[in-house]
Amino acid sequence: MFRAGLVFCFAAALTAAEGFTFEIGPPVASREYASKTADFVFRTEGCPDPAKAQVSATAEGLVNGDRRIVSLMPRAMTTPGVYAVFHTWPNEGSWVIRLKGNCGDKTAGALVPMNARGFVRDAAKFYPRAATDAETDAALKSLAH
Repeated sequence: MFRAGLVFCFAAALTAAEGFTFEIGPPVASREYASKTADFVFRTEGCPDPAKAQVSATAEGLVNGDRRIVSLMPRAMTTPGVYAVFHTWPNEGSWVIRLKGNCGDKTAGALVPMNARGFVRDAAKFYPRAATDAETDAALKSLAH
């Protein structure tokens, strides 16, 4: 099992207390060889049956001033509710990974900024809903500066 206090960044206590959310961490956090080359891993929290959670991701970026969106396929790990995100977007530009998940009638969202070294844990934002376009745009603009 994960050592959440040591490996994963917990979403805000209020969000976690209310229900479904995401936690992010480095590839080693999954404890699976299959995630070794991932940019990061995430897991769902607050879903009674993590295997039934539905998740999606996009890489949203600014490349030479042009907005780009790349659909991602988070790879499910053997532990239910744990997923790896692999780099399939262009290397140039500024990028934010937009996560969205559903568990029954609950929704969770996250914005995970990326830089040349990987995901920026301290700048990640977690929501008890899908992230909005305005929130994604603001995250991208903050990376571009």
